[in-house]
Amino acid sequence: MSVLLASNRGPVSFVREKGALRSRSGGGGLAAALSSVPNQAGLLWVCSALSDTDRAVARGAPRGRLDLAGYDTGGVSVRLLDIDPETLARAYNGVANSVLWFVHHMLYDTPTEPVFDGGFVADWASYLDYNAAFATALAEEAAPGARVLVQDYHLSLVPRLLRELRPDLAIAHFSHTPWAPPDYFQLLPADTGVALLTGLLAADHVGFLAPRWARAFLDCCEVVLGARVDRDNAVVEHDGRAVRVAVHPLGVDAESFRARVNQPDVAKAADVLRDLVGDRRLVARVDRAELSKNIVRGLLAYQDLLRRYPRWRGQVVHLALTYPSRQDLPQYREYTATMRRVADQIIDEFATPDWTPLVLAVEDDYPRSLAAYRLADVALVNPIRDGMNLVAKEFAVASDKGCALVLSREAGVAAEFSDAALLVNPFDVTGTADALHAALSMDDDERRERCARLAIAAGAYPPGRWLTDQVAALDRVRDTARR
Repeated sequence: MSVLLASNRGPVSFVREKGALRSRSGGGGLAAALSSVPNQAGLLWVCSALSDTDRAVARGAPRGRLDLAGYDTGGVSVRLLDIDPETLARAYNGVANSVLWFVHHMLYDTPTEPVFDGGFVADWASYLDYNAAFATALAEEAAPGARVLVQDYHLSLVPRLLRELRPDLAIAHFSHTPWAPPDYFQLLPADTGVALLTGLLAADHVGFLAPRWARAFLDCCEVVLGARVDRDNAVVEHDGRAVRVAVHPLGVDAESFRARVNQPDVAKAADVLRDLVGDRRLVARVDRAELSKNIVRGLLAYQDLLRRYPRWRGQVVHLALTYPSRQDLPQYREYTATMRRVADQIIDEFATPDWTPLVLAVEDDYPRSLAAYRLADVALVNPIRDGMNLVAKEFAVASDKGCALVLSREAGVAAEFSDAALLVNPFDVTGTADALHAALSMDDDERRERCARLAIAAGAYPPGRWLTDQVAALDRVRDTARR
């Protein structure tokens, strides 16, 4: 293959229902983003088998190649890696989600966490093995001089490992998360931090969703590695190589997304929400039940709104739609319990026989989420930190009547949306409540005009452009090297 994509989660997964094998679309954000990319023929997607059923399918396909085994993979060739389940669990939960995610989103409760002990050493060994499995598969599948696009923090070591196996390849790595500033990044053990940075710097091109994350990476290369950093040209020189760092925003395929939100299942869900809300204003959020999404402070801000702006009592409904996330980690189970407890407090304090002020759902219901996009008067998107936040863009694109966006300044999308959204400090509950009041008080014309500007920005970098821009960047690197 001439273009290869590597990610932890792929475009397809498998389940057994009543003894029959059934495929379904992958649930990750990358899979959803790339589902609208045209002309995927000639692209091979290398990903991990994440369940026992996936692993059984991978073992039954030639080299794990689902397309060669006749499976429907949505028009893209897929190699599914059968990696030892314990290795996967240690790499995924022990390092990627419990350490790297926490570092880049700055989530640690530092008086007690992190603790890097013998357990982490074992987890890190599995993370190395996990990355090595991807590097080996990519090296086997890549044509001479192929372009390889490695995705996200799960696979930070792949560029270096792959470079050792196939120095002829043009390699890019893209981070879908924020990148931690040097002081926070150096919470990691020194050798771990060095391994992560040198892993990425073995690529030819390193990409991020927003300028601030790219700057933080450059800072880490300079402070931690002592690398030479050309900030004007965004180039890092280290170990005899020059690596270009770039920003590739990711947006929404506006046309296909609008078509999806007008499907019958969404219309049916919208009718249910209209009956629930009535003629009241709707404040909506759609998130994974994830620590970085800051759902608890969002609920507290809504509670503060009702306390300090009593005019909205009985006049507004907050719909908080959340998707279960990482419930195998104790921090996430505790956070979900806290969400439910705060929601119950709000309902107990303000509900009346004819008004339910808040509906918190922790379940997977995509049509209902799309219906909320369409009907919301105000969208609340207040993450502690976020690489981009496509939900903010989806609200703007899908809105029927124009919605006001209350947006955290710590989301990557804030750089694109700063002139039309109401930006808030995600830790400032009172300030967020004030922003909700301003958004609810906004006149219809202003709300529609702001939303129209947001929608234009949201559709400026659809997934197809995001992907082809990275391939083109690799082509430029290769062309420059040949001169």
